[in-house]
Amino acid sequence: MSEYCSDFSNNKKKLRKMTKTRLQNIALYYLERFDSSALNLRKVLEQRLAKYSFEVPDFNINEAKTWIDEIISYCERYGYINDDRYAEIKINNYLLAGKPTRYIQQKMQQKGISEDVVGKILQNRNIDESEMALNFAAKKKIGPFRPDEESRKQNRQKDLATIVRAGFPYDVAKDIVFAENIGDFS
Repeated sequence: MSEYCSDFSNNKKKLRKMTKTRLQNIALYYLERFDSSALNLRKVLEQRLAKYSFEVPDFNINEAKTWIDEIISYCERYGYINDDRYAEIKINNYLLAGKPTRYIQQKMQQKGISEDVVGKILQNRNIDESEMALNFAAKKKIGPFRPDEESRKQNRQKDLATIVRAGFPYDVAKDIVFAENIGDFS
């Protein structure tokens, strides 16, 4: 039994030494697969360094953090990272998915995109929150999309909360939930 257990302990993957070149290769490989903002790439690289420094306690993480700044400026210089382009793509995807503007603003803030950039992009779009909320209600089969009037009346508060939690304005959610039929809303 001890031989069997020792095979698993020796099965640990060998840890490769972290250098600036290796960290840059990690960043470039990440950017090959995903579009990213500068802040998001910074977080990815910092997580990688934290994991490595946990495994190798004598690793100088402060020096490595200066590498991150250099790598990010390198990626920005060569156009691998462009926060405006990233925001444009992500916002388009969120709008196509029917996400409300409040949700989009929060997600972009988490990724390090400034409110001005997000506001400018959203301003150039023809966004109808009411239509998006109606599509959300239809997808979830809530509000006027419930099968019968009795279930609609019983679940009004629940449906209202669901729409508001999704990020739609309260007034829009209220109009949808309390509409007599779908035709009244349009």
